[in-house]
Amino acid sequence: MKLDLLCVGLTTLDVVGRPITEIPPNEEGRLIEQIACAPAGTAAGAACVAARLGVRTGVAGAIGSDLTGKFVRFALEDGGVDTSLLTTLEGYPTSTTILPIDEQGRRPTLHAPGAGSVPPLSDELMHAATSVRCLHYGGIGAPTLDGGPGESLLKAAKSAGVEVVCDLIAPGPTAAEELARLLPYVAWFLPSAEEARLLTGEEDLQAAADAFLAMGAKNCVIKDGGRGAVLAAGELRGRLPAFRIEVVDTTTCGDSFCAGFVAAHLKGASDFDALRFAAATAAMVAQGLATYGKLESYEQVERAMKTLPLAETGA
Repeated sequence: MKLDLLCVGLTTLDVVGRPITEIPPNEEGRLIEQIACAPAGTAAGAACVAARLGVRTGVAGAIGSDLTGKFVRFALEDGGVDTSLLTTLEGYPTSTTILPIDEQGRRPTLHAPGAGSVPPLSDELMHAATSVRCLHYGGIGAPTLDGGPGESLLKAAKSAGVEVVCDLIAPGPTAAEELARLLPYVAWFLPSAEEARLLTGEEDLQAAADAFLAMGAKNCVIKDGGRGAVLAAGELRGRLPAFRIEVVDTTTCGDSFCAGFVAAHLKGASDFDALRFAAATAAMVAQGLATYGKLESYEQVERAMKTLPLAETGA
């Protein structure tokens, strides 16, 4: 299958339950409403959502040789994601996260690292990254990609005319140094508000977005949860409003925003309309549990853009 989108970076399994407000003491039990599990992470989560939106999508990363890894591969393929670049690392566990969700959609994160944090850079990956329409890079912090290999991948993709979109896993101590290498090759940088403030030291998100432009990114959109997103994308400045919804689980909202933006862009939407579609995609995901939430299709998101009320007015 010829791909339009390749997602590179973290692949994990999320195990999500709600509502959970406390851990029962001793060996007591509690009944809860829902438990779900799905592939997740900056690569696999975005790939799952993009595929459900009709994008021909592949994922490049790594899973372990355990039963969890077999399930993650099956779930990705069942969701229409090409896994030919998903490597199984013998002797490694598959990265897995447990997320207890409370009544307001908030959650602590209990993460067991594994193979997902070390996706290998191969000749096959280098070739694939130059043969797609869009490369979604979420590999900052991966020891096999930081320090040069990731830069080589993005440089090759940009030189081939591929649109590069970049997101963060979780900023580590070397993230700013890695961004300085990568951002000159990035068309769209899409960090979260917390990440942007941490990396730039700027409390004001517009100033933080401008700082990333100064580092080389062509465009920057900072995802700010229920407050929408802050734009530094050509003439698009100010705040893009979020949609007002009843939040169930915000686990994959950031990755779904990225996937929604890419899906709409690949269909020819303008930058602004693609960002509105991204916000609506995240709203669909946030109304349900785990990676997909209530997301059904591209057409469903288009309808939601016309019917969901706005949480605030954007500038």
